[in-house]
Amino acid sequence: MKKVILFLSVCAIMSAIVSGKSTRRTLNIFSASVPETETLAPEIMEFVYDYSICVDTTGQLKENISSDNMLLQIGPDGLSKFSSYKNLTVDSLLMNSSPEQIADAAIEGKLSNGEFMTIFKNYPEGKLTHTEKICQDWFKYEEEMPQLDWELTDSVATVLGYECQSARCKFRGREWTVFYTEEIPLPEGPWKLHGLPGLIMKASDENGYYTFECIGIKSKADRPITIYKVPFNNVKRKDYYDAKHRYDVNPYAYYEATTGGHITVSDTAGNPALDAYDPMDLTYDYIETDWKK
Repeated sequence: MKKVILFLSVCAIMSAIVSGKSTRRTLNIFSASVPETETLAPEIMEFVYDYSICVDTTGQLKENISSDNMLLQIGPDGLSKFSSYKNLTVDSLLMNSSPEQIADAAIEGKLSNGEFMTIFKNYPEGKLTHTEKICQDWFKYEEEMPQLDWELTDSVATVLGYECQSARCKFRGREWTVFYTEEIPLPEGPWKLHGLPGLIMKASDENGYYTFECIGIKSKADRPITIYKVPFNNVKRKDYYDAKHRYDVNPYAYYEATTGGHITVSDTAGNPALDAYDPMDLTYDYIETDWKK
């Protein structure tokens, strides 16, 4: 399915505020078209998770938590998809609105994107596929389904009324503690976490920098599991992280290098920010830390 809105194909905010090297830089790019999608399978169940990230572990930023609602779709034969619920809502709005309505929604800030990371488990069979949009580029990498060495522990919790047992494991640089329920006998969970005798309802790394918690369940779901039909850059996992890191330390320079466009950056007084294109040290690390090795 594809619908192109004639209002504006791509709109980049060409100004930003930089108030020092401790400030987190952002680049908001609004696309008024929804990529064509391919249906992979019908959905059987779906779960909504609150996903929180600490974007500043140094204490330099006042607002150091970023969050999004994520949708875990369960399909047949072990297939699942974990993606942003907000992006799904924005796509639906774009598909079902007139150009005038889209223009109004953009002005009102209703078309801001969520997390672009999407995780497909057992797609293709026996593989995990990660897709993500970085600036204007779409990336995709495949890997063997990770085998997590879970250790069952004695802690218990209740999430959404479900009794949960705990387990922990070390995975790609972080130690994860999760709570899963055998009342929902799916060896599934948020992000890349899986492999327990029940659905993972809650998960956190040892520092609480990355957390997932199930906040909604739909047992009779009919939303199709889809994937965007876009010109992916097919890369290895490390190559994806290299590109993501280049963008995060300087989104303006990345945008200029990959699109040929230019961004004018101003400080709070409206003067040109002369250091805007200087690389910055990130105030956080990624959910997988082994990519640097």
